[in-house]
Amino acid sequence: MSAIRLVDLREEPLDVTEVVDALDDDASGGLTLFVGRVRDHDHGKGVVGLDYTAHPTALDRLNDVCARIAEEYDVQGLAAVHRVGSLDIGDIAVVVATASAHRGEAFAASRALIDTLKAEVPIWKHQRFGDGTEEWVGTP
Repeated sequence: MSAIRLVDLREEPLDVTEVVDALDDDASGGLTLFVGRVRDHDHGKGVVGLDYTAHPTALDRLNDVCARIAEEYDVQGLAAVHRVGSLDIGDIAVVVATASAHRGEAFAASRALIDTLKAEVPIWKHQRFGDGTEEWVGTP
């Protein structure tokens, strides 16, 4: 069975339980999960909502990132799901998780997965602020 269990970009709300269930196996003693949520502030300004836009290659790039992390770390399972479209404060924007025989490897792999995803997968955030201004984040 491949270590890569779930990789997707979705307009629908994300389900943490789906991610955890995708990594269920008896060989994993540790499962680490990162849930990124839309916060109500950024750079000292109040955020009222945001939109995520993905480049047409984003899912392929996300799969590539997952494959590299699965190869580099000793994990039994790996999952990464990111929202696109309009999100409200408190909505889940991204869920990544890894499962490994030991917690240390699971923590390291999950950190590498979210950090590499944010650095390399072309998903851009358009933030809307309470003062009427807006900002694009992550655009080239």
